[in-house]
Amino acid sequence: MSDINEIADKADVIIDGFAFLKHDDKIDVVNLNEKNHAAVFFYDKSIDGESLIETSMDDIELSIAKDYLKNAKKYLEMDNA
Repeated sequence: MSDINEIADKADVIIDGFAFLKHDDKIDVVNLNEKNHAAVFFYDKSIDGESLIETSMDDIELSIAKDYLKNAKKYLEMDNA
């Protein structure tokens, strides 16, 4: 998925330039302004929380993405994950 438009089209939620894509028990987060900056979170619905698996984001960008992820979860319908 190297094309920004393709990523945006496949995104379940976009918040302030961050695309969120839900895959079963994982959530991909891609910064649409820097498409090589991404993070993958494992979502554990038993604790209603997520753990970082992998990232190419710096600490500040990752912190912003995590904050947006908290807001995005209600739109991602994580109960169905």
